[in-house]
Amino acid sequence: MTTLALLGAGGKMGFRLSRNLQGSRFDTRHVEINPDGAARLRAELGIDCVPLESALSEADAVILVIPDTAIGAVSHQIAPLLRPGTMVVVLDAAAPHAGRLPQRDDLTYFVTHPCHPSVFNYEPTREAHRDFFGGSTAKQSITCALMQGPESAWDLGEEIARTIYAPVERSHRLTVEQMALLEPCLSETLAATLLTVLRQGLDECIARGVPKEAARDFILGHINVELAVLFNETPGAFSDACHVAVDAALPVIINPDWKSVFEPEKVVESVKRIT
Repeated sequence: MTTLALLGAGGKMGFRLSRNLQGSRFDTRHVEINPDGAARLRAELGIDCVPLESALSEADAVILVIPDTAIGAVSHQIAPLLRPGTMVVVLDAAAPHAGRLPQRDDLTYFVTHPCHPSVFNYEPTREAHRDFFGGSTAKQSITCALMQGPESAWDLGEEIARTIYAPVERSHRLTVEQMALLEPCLSETLAATLLTVLRQGLDECIARGVPKEAARDFILGHINVELAVLFNETPGAFSDACHVAVDAALPVIINPDWKSVFEPEKVVESVKRIT
């Protein structure tokens, strides 16, 4: 069996990974410094945590399920304890792209991040339909990058990714730079910002007297149709009146040079802030 060390195994994300790794072919050593997280692993999954040094001593791969701000410090802390050829799996491109990982050529660095279930997923059960995050019952796609190491390491890295994020629909092989364009730039800097403004717009309508439930039903229904049209899920197009409204509003709501967030230097600035 392949031995994994899972650091941060009892956190919110770590618990999901711990659950998905149970019953897999991987022999997983769980590490959790938070007593509450360790207690939850024991109570709900029957998992006992082990000391860091013990987990790393025989690990073929180490999964870092820790905050972006801690990736640099923790990866440098554990690097001297890792055997040559060990794979370090990072669950976000920010720290790797920001240069936070230690310079050690005999380690393999594999970066993977979930796409999360699509708004257009078809799920046969209510439980799966309400699995917005993924990694439980709803299928999702994933992104992966072999940042450093031999090509022969790809299969192991992708197998780990498919296991921890299951059920997986598609696996996309990217570079770390491409992953950083998707997150933080596309999904957070752009999408989360625009959606935050949209939510503020909903709140503004409510503040101006529109009943809350009516405003919520109205905007969520319109988002559904507009996303389906824009992302080619259904034949159709925006109405002429809608196009007039969009053309008039774009220069008012959106800074004309907004695409600058995708420039390489801006991406590096973003991931350095995050980490």
